[in-house]
Order: sequence, then structure tokens, then C-alpha cells
Amino acid sequence: MLQTINLTKRFGKRVLFENINLKLDRNKRYGLIGANGAGKTTFLKIISGEIDEYEGEISIENGLRVGVLGQNQFAFEEFTILDAVLFGNKRLYDAVKEKEKLYMSPEFTDEVNNRLAELEVISVEEDPTYEYEVNITKILEGLGIPAGEIYNPMSSLSSADKFKVLLAQVLFPKPDILFLDEPTNNLDLDAISWLENQLQRHEGTMVLISHDRHFINEVVTNILDLDFQTLREFTGNYNDWYLASTVIAKQQELERNKKLKEKAELESFIRRFSANASKAKQATSRQKQLDKLDVADLKPSSRRDPSIVFKVNRTIGNDILKFEDVTFGYEGERKLFENYTLTFEHGDKIALIGSNGVGKTTLCNLMMGNLKPETGEVKFGVTVQPSYFPQNTTDQIKGESTLYDWLKSFNPKGDLAEVRNCLGRMLFSGEEQEKSVKSISGGEKHRMMLSKMMLEQGNFLVLDEPTNHLDLEAIIALGEAVHNFEGNAIVVSHDRELLDAFANRIIEIKPDGQIIDFRGSYEEYREQYSK
Repeated sequence: MLQTINLTKRFGKRVLFENINLKLDRNKRYGLIGANGAGKTTFLKIISGEIDEYEGEISIENGLRVGVLGQNQFAFEEFTILDAVLFGNKRLYDAVKEKEKLYMSPEFTDEVNNRLAELEVISVEEDPTYEYEVNITKILEGLGIPAGEIYNPMSSLSSADKFKVLLAQVLFPKPDILFLDEPTNNLDLDAISWLENQLQRHEGTMVLISHDRHFINEVVTNILDLDFQTLREFTGNYNDWYLASTVIAKQQELERNKKLKEKAELESFIRRFSANASKAKQATSRQKQLDKLDVADLKPSSRRDPSIVFKVNRTIGNDILKFEDVTFGYEGERKLFENYTLTFEHGDKIALIGSNGVGKTTLCNLMMGNLKPETGEVKFGVTVQPSYFPQNTTDQIKGESTLYDWLKSFNPKGDLAEVRNCLGRMLFSGEEQEKSVKSISGGEKHRMMLSKMMLEQGNFLVLDEPTNHLDLEAIIALGEAVHNFEGNAIVVSHDRELLDAFANRIIEIKPDGQIIDFRGSYEEYREQYSK
């Protein structure tokens, strides 16, 4: 359905990828993976037609409908929610809107009637069952937007819900080729599950980028691994790719070590005997062997796995957190919490889940003292040292200082080597530590906040949506770090692989205010409550 021929993209002297020859087949769903900065989004934008500056060729089968998930959440502010989704099928949208305009015309001339007949043909071709409104409503409801809101203006929605509308917009026309860049952003667990089911039934070709490992495993049939400035295809999902790539990496390491050993032996021989006339011929022969040894052919992967380790400065005493009879709500809205009491036991690692807007971030802010309850009490025990990852981390990290100075400011009297060590664990090494805070990306800011939490060595972790902007390797490392952490933790996340990695207690806040408190793993919780 889509083919690339010698596809190459350069930024100045830097080669992002080159000579990619790829054929994307019908009824295959491809997961595009690679390290941050490898060029995944650039590659996706090129093959979807959003970027036209590249070398090589892209061929798409004639007559196919292509759908690209939009990223501009404010592009349809003057539209109703229904019309914004309908716009995904531009031909049908134009026909519907022109028909509405003509029906409002004061005179029904022959010309008007003829045009209405033409528009009706277009409408039938695009929507044979005349059910576009029903179909759009179903998609929006699956993503968490109620049917009663579809005639509201887009400007009335939050940024997260606007993104859901853009997702509905690209799904509605059922494109033959579908390109999705981080489609699970801003979706809660129920919406992600709904989207998985939809994409598993997609008839055509699909390429998606996602840092949600569970989502990729459930949806894709093939993996496109962007590494070594080229693209390699694997059959299977992310877990299949991980097993295969681990074996390949081990084989390459063994082969590389073998070549390096042989290279060292040849160099030693040449050094010892090249000046010896009787051995000169052998030395020349060995030099030729050495020249043929191309160790550079066996490159290590461009991926670098972060090393996240949360140490505790002191052990928590008997009093952990007093969260008693708490009532809180925002002005003009229903109470999010009424007389709510939450107690922690030693070793509790809580996954805090629920739909967007039910109060998860509010609960974290109440814990951290950023909000005050209307009634009740929230208080940490005297031995508790909380460490907080706020949801708005990208807004929190700002200023003119370097990464090193920004981090050092949180522990000015501490071990300066440990500051660099915490940065290094999150892959900021050498000159990168001297970059300006204002110049780094959202993903880098999230890694900076994790560096700060490692430096603080708190014994109570509060993490609110920490996986946004993190790549798969960092999310895996974070899950292991929270699992191995010796203190208490509460984590807000929609990433099921992360929740599976550490949680031994699940708290779900329901839209109606009901709170379920379950002791057990996330998998056990799903088994009990998804029936």
C-alpha cells in the first residue's frame, strides 16, 4: 500500500536516516520505535506527507484514503464538536454544510435543486446509511465525551478533550492508511482500552508511535525499529521485538569482542615484529588482515537505558500520612471528596487511577499541601520526607541556569559528585549538563525531575503522570525503580505496564465520587472489577 525507496533525511551534515527501503502491507499494523531523537516523528511526517523535504521516493497506491492524527488542538475552536469530527471526511463535511446552506435559501431554483441532487450523490457515496452523526457519537462516547455535548463548541473543551476530538476526527473516515503519533496521550485507561479494540479491527495499513508498551503489544502486528540510521522490520509485537533484539545484540557483542581481541593480537604482533627483517613478511600479512577487520560494522544500539534508583535518606516511622475526614471541592462544582479517609501501611505502593477530571491530581495536591481541605486533616508523619513529581513538570522547570546548577540548587550543601551522578543516570552526561534549562524538551524536563527526586532521597514518592514524554526504556526503568523502592509511593498513571510493575494497592476514583480501595496488583484488580 505504501513504499519507500532510498528514503534519506539530513539536517545539515547530520544524517537522521538514509536509504530506507520499506514496503508497508495491507492489514498490517506497524509500531514505530526508536530512541528519543532517532527520528521517529520525522519519519512518520515524511511518509504521511507532512514533510516534503527529503531524498528518495514515497509511493502510495492510488485511490487510498490517508488519515493523519492532528496535533493542533486549537485548529477547530469555532466548530461544534460534531462538525470537528465530521471534518475528518472533508468531502462529506463540505457536502453536508453546502446542503444546509442551500436548504436555507429563500428560492428553490432549478439550479439549486440540481446542486442538491449532486450533493446528495456525494453524501450517499461517503455515508450510504445516513448515520454519520450516530457513528461520530459512538466514537466520541468511546473516548469519554458524552453524547449530550457533541453540539457544544470546541472552545468549551479542555486541551485533553480537544485531543480526543482530533483522534475521533481521524478514526471517523476509516482511512486505508492510518498514521498515529502518540494517540494515547490524554486518554484514561477505559478510553485506551476502547481505542485498542478499534485499532485491532482496522482494515488497511497503520503506523503508530507510542510509549505505552501495553498498548503497542495489544495493537501492532509488526515493529519498525529506527536505529543505526536505518529501519529494521520485525514480525510480532514489542515483546517479540525485545526478545529478538536482545538475542541479536548479544550475538553482536560476542562477535565484536571476538574481533576486538583478534585486532589487539594483530596489532601486538605488528608492533613486535614489523622492525624485524625476518618477520617483516608476516607483519605485512597481519597488517592486511587487520585492515580487513571492520569493527565499526558491529555498532552498538543508539539506545541508552537510564538507570533510575530511588534511595531513602531515612526510614519511615509508624506515622506515615494522616488523611482523615477530608472534604474538598472546587467552587461551583460538586465535592470531589467528602469525609474521605486514607491510611498508609509500610510498603504500600499505590496506583491512583480513574477518568480524567475525577480528582487524582487534586488528591496529590492535597497530600503535598498545595491545596487545603475544607474540612478534615492532611498531615505527613514527622519522619516522612515526601518527594513530588507534579503533573505540570514542564512548567515547573524554567529559568536561565544550567541543568547542573538547577539540580544543585535543591541540595547546595550536598555531594556535588552526586548531582552529576543523578544527571548521568538520566542520560545527561558531560557537556549536556551545561545546557540551559530553558532549551530542553518536555521529555528532558521529565528526566530532570526524576534526577531531582533521586537526589532528594525522599522516603515517600508522589508521582503524578510521570511517564508523559518519556520513552519506553525510561518507563521500564521507572517501573523497576518504584518496585525496588524501600519507602512508600503513590503514582498517577494510565500506563498499564508501569502499574503492573510496582503496584500492590489500587485506588480508583469513579466519576460519581465512589472510591475503590483494593489491595493487590493491578492485574488482580482488573480481573475482579472488569467483569
